[in-house]
Amino acid sequence: MSVPARLGVATLGVADVARASEFYSSLGWRLSPASVPGVVSWFHTTGGVLALVPAADLPEGTPGRPGAAVLTIPVAGPAEVDEALRAAVQAGASLVRAGGHRGCFADPDGHLWEITYYPEWPLDGSGVPRLP
Repeated sequence: MSVPARLGVATLGVADVARASEFYSSLGWRLSPASVPGVVSWFHTTGGVLALVPAADLPEGTPGRPGAAVLTIPVAGPAEVDEALRAAVQAGASLVRAGGHRGCFADPDGHLWEITYYPEWPLDGSGVPRLP
């Protein structure tokens, strides 16, 4: 398996999830009911999903500050998480975290990518997770 060439979720580390959620809502973006107030806000976008989380809750290795970001590649199952992480490391990435339904790698320039399986969000034909 290779690493899928898709971006399904862009995760932004923010100082205040409620304030950031209010901002994106005021832009007219639709908040998903899968959101957890103060913990994570999920927004529908064309082609992918925007996630807002406290910067300190981003995966280990992410700068814990507002403005930090993690790019997420959704996959169809937990085995694909491990396979994609192995492929990324073989291609020259550094493994940041592995295990369970998600894992992270850093590209050679230090950009963080997360490979994630969301069991409650099926992927559409393009590999984009469908929020409730």
